[in-house]
Amino acid sequence: MTTACGGVNGQPDSDQAVAMSGEALEAGVSANGVALAMHVEVVTEYPHDPTSFTQGLELVDGRLFESTGHYGTSTVREVDLATGGVLSSTQLADTVFGEGLTAIGDGRLLQLTWKAEAATVWNLYDLEPIDTWSYEGEGWGVCLLNPETLVMSDGSATLTFRSTEDFHELGSIAVVQEELPQELLNELECVNGTVWANVWKTDTIVGIDPTTGNILAWVDASSLPVERSSLAPGSVLNGIAHDPETGRFLLTGKYWPTLYEVEFVAG
Repeated sequence: MTTACGGVNGQPDSDQAVAMSGEALEAGVSANGVALAMHVEVVTEYPHDPTSFTQGLELVDGRLFESTGHYGTSTVREVDLATGGVLSSTQLADTVFGEGLTAIGDGRLLQLTWKAEAATVWNLYDLEPIDTWSYEGEGWGVCLLNPETLVMSDGSATLTFRSTEDFHELGSIAVVQEELPQELLNELECVNGTVWANVWKTDTIVGIDPTTGNILAWVDASSLPVERSSLAPGSVLNGIAHDPETGRFLLTGKYWPTLYEVEFVAG
């Protein structure tokens, strides 16, 4: 478990900020059987391209990659975190709508598409395509659970497990809270055995146990200081990247002008 100090003079608050492992979240839930309530605390704000319809974020050895969507403007790109500038970018075919993004090792990125039923494997060093993997249904979010297993969302309450070799299906699990399905699971980020998911059209991020489908934590991100009244319709919170060096998360949204470095704080 990675702990970040948030109190006066560097001393931790009673609401200590954590990037929790699955085991730590399980311990928090098992105490009372209720998913842990969390909120975000902003550490740093960075510029973000306000024309970017963000579908996925991924940090790889300090380098930030982003997937953007919409027909005719979908890209995979490397972004300068400090300035928000695009360092390199490859545009997808006009008939393809880009979706979730994750690193899969060996210098590769995997990018989903919404309805094309195809995922592209990219060389992260030059953003040139390496391979294409097929699947059935819609693609929304994806993250690397372990070296052999990817987790994929499709906007429903189901997470599908897929092979990192060729994306064939390994199984699936329903995500539930008190036996009720949690629909609209979108962008995903796997961290220490927990799957974090944006819930589409909300300011909520959920932490999921991929072995049971139980929701371990609810993260309220409504305090992010974005000027929502100035945003276009549909400019919802979307995009999660975890920084293993700090234990913090990077969050942004579709067409948001700002990317936020945050801590998930209990309470």
